[in-house]
Amino acid sequence: MTRTKRPPEPHDPAWADAFVAAHETVASILGEDAVGIHHVGSTAIPGILAKPVIDILIEATSLGALDRKHAAFGRAGFIGKGEKGIEGRRYFMKDNDEGVRSHHIHAFGKGSHHIERHLAFRDYLIAHPDVARAYSQVKKRILADWRGIDDYIARKASFVIEIERAALEWYRSVSRAEEEQD
Repeated sequence: MTRTKRPPEPHDPAWADAFVAAHETVASILGEDAVGIHHVGSTAIPGILAKPVIDILIEATSLGALDRKHAAFGRAGFIGKGEKGIEGRRYFMKDNDEGVRSHHIHAFGKGSHHIERHLAFRDYLIAHPDVARAYSQVKKRILADWRGIDDYIARKASFVIEIERAALEWYRSVSRAEEEQD
C-alpha cells in the first residue's frame, strides 16, 4: 500500500542530492526537448519544514513533446496523471522502493506562466530567509495540530497566496533589472 500523504519534516540536505539524481533521469528522457529542469517546492528551500517529496519543474519545448515522452517517464517509474487540475500541465508521481511517494513532476510547455510562478516562489524564499522562516513557522503550527495533508494544504493556502503575490512582483523586478544590465 502506498503512503503518499506524509506530513512535513525538518529540512534534509539529502533532498538536493535526490533532485540531482532525478534531474539526470529526466534530462535523459527529455533530451533536446528539455528547456529547463528545476528543483522547486519546499525541499528546494534550505532550512524550512517540507513534505519529503522532491518537486521537479520541467519546462519543455511543448506539451506535445512531453506527451511523446509519457511512456519513457512511466518506464522510469514516474506515473502520469495528466493535467491533474492545472490546465497546460503534465503531472507525474513516483514512489520509492518502499512504496512511499518520493517525487512529483510539474511539467509545462515553454512560456507557461506556471513556470515563472514556481521559480519566483522558490527564489523569493531563498532570497528572503525571514519570509522562509515565517512560512516554516506556519507549517510548524499546522503540524502541531495535524489533521491530515488536505487540511495542511488548506490551512497554509492564504499564506502561500500572499507569498506568491510578493514573490512574483519581486521576481519580475529582479528580471527587469538583470535585463537592463545586459
